[in-house]
Amino acid sequence: MAFDYFSSNESTSNNNKQQNLLTSGWRPLQRDLDWEFLWQLAQNDTKEFAQKSFNLASTFSEVLGRNNFTWWANLLGVASENTRYELERFWNYITPDPQSPDHRYKDVLSTETPILQFVSRNSIPIDYVLNRLQEITVLRVLQILGRPNVITQYYSERDFYFPVEKFINWERLDVVNTVNAYWSMYDIWLQIEPYDRGRRQYTLMSKDLAPLVNKATYDLAVMLSGYQSRVGKVHSQFPIRTFPAEIQSFTDTLQQAVLNQNQLAVVVHGEPGTGKTAWTQAVAKEILMPLGFVIFILDHDAIANFVPPTYLERICIIINEADNLAQNRASEIAQSNNKTEHILSLLDGTLYQSVIDESGIQMKQRLVVLMTCNTTERLDPAMLRKGRVDLIAEFTQRFV
Repeated sequence: MAFDYFSSNESTSNNNKQQNLLTSGWRPLQRDLDWEFLWQLAQNDTKEFAQKSFNLASTFSEVLGRNNFTWWANLLGVASENTRYELERFWNYITPDPQSPDHRYKDVLSTETPILQFVSRNSIPIDYVLNRLQEITVLRVLQILGRPNVITQYYSERDFYFPVEKFINWERLDVVNTVNAYWSMYDIWLQIEPYDRGRRQYTLMSKDLAPLVNKATYDLAVMLSGYQSRVGKVHSQFPIRTFPAEIQSFTDTLQQAVLNQNQLAVVVHGEPGTGKTAWTQAVAKEILMPLGFVIFILDHDAIANFVPPTYLERICIIINEADNLAQNRASEIAQSNNKTEHILSLLDGTLYQSVIDESGIQMKQRLVVLMTCNTTERLDPAMLRKGRVDLIAEFTQRFV
């Protein structure tokens, strides 16, 4: 006698997982009969509908018409596993499928969680930090959304649902196959795919995720540096009101420009100790963060590989010591790297992509670039051309 070892093990594993789903709170989803759906099915798929109906009738007649069994044995045969399987297949055919995500939604945001960090001696973990930012954004959006209207999971040819009144959080939800959740108020779908070692992928789908993403990323800041890279909040030691009067006046001009322009580039220069870096932090915290800008602070190593995330509508990039980065390309040092070209393309707007609305109009991300330097003499002349840098100020008074 031959045994199908692998098939037996797979069946046992599926049964165990199905039992685990039931013990963890999942319940079989009963599909309701929709007479309108059935009528449309019979009209539009007549041949298939008739074939499946005849096949089911044939299965029942075969079970009930066995001559070598008593009538009550034939009646019990109706409840056999094979007959139940055929009946369930037919029922799933004549009833509408449970709600599922609409993959035509134009706004999609995904993340794997937890994010794993791979450290390299040759480069800073830019990808890790940006992936961590995306993970935080997705998880914050889920916190804002709260409890969904429906949670379903399809496994082993059966649909399951999780009672939403028993839902606590996504980490405690048992996921063995694709899970779908829906919020009718926001018209947003969540799809969860399980990976190995407890990792998962969360995917949000909606017609317009921007309002929730803006809310979820409020007060976030990202530092990308060769020494330390992390996601946190903006810290400013000195309020804007503590700076000299001429700097406060320049700050007012900058604030008005931020409100009026989609893209703004600012260069402040002066000797060390005049408060340039402290001023950029104060502007980020008091002006840009309340307007919904996500702050990115980049150093020498990060600037050459950084591309603004496309799912963010408002971005502020702070580049300190820009005269050491965007050096005159005629110099030998500048020719040994592409940092100057990278900053120029950032100021030109060619590095960040566009957000396309339903009418097909491309709406650029709102981008503010704050650059500090000790002197503008070492900057590449193309940096200071009109259209790239909008505002320039010199800090002359000793501040720190």
